[in-house]
Amino acid sequence: MMFFFTSCIISRDLPVPDNSLPASFRGALSTDTGSIGRLTYADFFQDESMVRMIDSAVQKNYDMQIALKNIESAALLFRQSKLGNLPVLNLNASVSSSRPSDNSLNGLTISQFANTKHVEDYNLSADLSWEADIWQKIANQKNLAGATYLQSAEVRKAIQTRLVSAIASGFYNLVMLDTQLEIARKNLALNDTTLTMIKLQFNAGQVTSLAVQQAQAQREVAAALIPELEQYITIQENALSLLTGEYPGAVRRRAELNSIAVNGGFSTGIPSEMLSLRPDVKAAELELRKANALVGISKANMYPSLSISASGGLNTFKASDWFNIPGSLFGIVAGGITQPVFQRKQLKTRYELAAIDREKSVLQFRSAVLNAVGEVSDELIKIRKLDQQYTITYNRVQIVKEGLRNANLLFKNGMANYLEVVTAQANALQSELDLTAIKTAQLHASVGLYRTLGGGWK
Repeated sequence: MMFFFTSCIISRDLPVPDNSLPASFRGALSTDTGSIGRLTYADFFQDESMVRMIDSAVQKNYDMQIALKNIESAALLFRQSKLGNLPVLNLNASVSSSRPSDNSLNGLTISQFANTKHVEDYNLSADLSWEADIWQKIANQKNLAGATYLQSAEVRKAIQTRLVSAIASGFYNLVMLDTQLEIARKNLALNDTTLTMIKLQFNAGQVTSLAVQQAQAQREVAAALIPELEQYITIQENALSLLTGEYPGAVRRRAELNSIAVNGGFSTGIPSEMLSLRPDVKAAELELRKANALVGISKANMYPSLSISASGGLNTFKASDWFNIPGSLFGIVAGGITQPVFQRKQLKTRYELAAIDREKSVLQFRSAVLNAVGEVSDELIKIRKLDQQYTITYNRVQIVKEGLRNANLLFKNGMANYLEVVTAQANALQSELDLTAIKTAQLHASVGLYRTLGGGWK
């Protein structure tokens, strides 16, 4: 009968729901089943300075170290849960002495039979208890601990993925700021030359003071960019240093923005493959396993528990007879079944709450999958559209540069006024800054795609 009821009431695991994933990501140009998410960060990022920085962060970052400690804690609990089917053994040694009242029943009895006014008791025993896992409560506790352990490992992977992405994005920002600083300094030198020429023309009476003022204003715009960019560079260096577990300091780098290639032919694989790579999706799946286990535990608590206990050892009223064997030996064996009857509906409520939590876990898993697919599609469209923007902006930069050269030549020969030169310099500065920003956005999009596909934790 026990086995019959077991098959009827044991909680069945709810399988991972089928999300009917699309055959490919929206915006994916490649049909290759491979995915860049399977690449290590050392293979994906080619810059040695960046890879060394990531290596240092993985070892020294405090969030990573805390995640590793959480894994150690979960591993200890998981190993302990594997021993749930073993009996519990306790050793007990006690010595007591009591003097009952002379007018009490115990006092009168002891005085009559033992001819003493106090009682001594010497006890040395071993207590053994064991509960039969009829309803798989202990098995579900082990499943719960195992899922918690695996989930802590996925949390570490997610932290590392975010860490790798943050360092890569910060590194690209730093290279972009270096490039923009170089552009600002070159433009400032060009403005100085133009301002000198206009002052000479002013002294010769060829232009008014307004021309000098306009040139000076444009020169100050370029000059103001330099301390601003230097400020951003220092802040970005500090941020990268903190991510690597170091105090704020300079970051060594040799990369140039123009030398960093943007690969637009990334292989995304298929959405179903992403489920095994994304740490947050795996963590949501493990959360469902935990919810399944909690339903089984809460349901098992509503049914009878069979326990067997045994106790044995040495017991005597005199110290001299404590180890008198076999006279002082005693033993007790007991078995019992406990069935909860009235618990103010606490057990049933816990079971119903666990079932609701399991349904919530299903919805959270589906939401995690949906968001993951959406994030990949977003990064794909970013990469495609940023490539178009870069082409347009690059052509604009070439046109503006040619216009600036022509404006300078015409100005030197008296065929263009100062406003045309100032306007050409402003357009050249802004166009070049825009081009570096778009190039950096392309690099960020590639990092974002790598992250959303589950890369960076290997």
